[in-house]
Amino acid sequence: MKKLIQKLFVEKTNFVFIQFFRYTFAGGIAFLVDFGLLFFLTDICGMYYLVSATISLITGFIINYLVCILWIFPNSRFNRKQELLFFCLIGLTGLALNDLFMYMFTDKIRFHYLVSKIVAAILVYFWNFFARKYLLFNRKNKKI
Repeated sequence: MKKLIQKLFVEKTNFVFIQFFRYTFAGGIAFLVDFGLLFFLTDICGMYYLVSATISLITGFIINYLVCILWIFPNSRFNRKQELLFFCLIGLTGLALNDLFMYMFTDKIRFHYLVSKIVAAILVYFWNFFARKYLLFNRKNKKI
């Protein structure tokens, strides 16, 4: 059991399933911050849900970036400035998808905005993981 915990949480790895587990774990924390901030900004502060969704996702994005570079993906094919730029481009695509899904599910399908957020987060989660894993933190690619 101790060895399993060591592999899942401590050792550096390029094994995709462990990275997926870590990404899910860290993404869960980032999602809780994102979701909580979305609720706070929308229901408590009275912001329009798409504005608060954007702000809350960016906050979760920052948490996710730090966890990714420090814990999940030990190898980048870029230097830190390039890495941050590409991470942001992937994140901006995820942000656009998130806002599009939030709009579609809330304004068109008429889900409550928090239900829309959960659905959007699940859909965008897969884009973010696989884009970051294979486009950005892919050890097999040579450094640029």
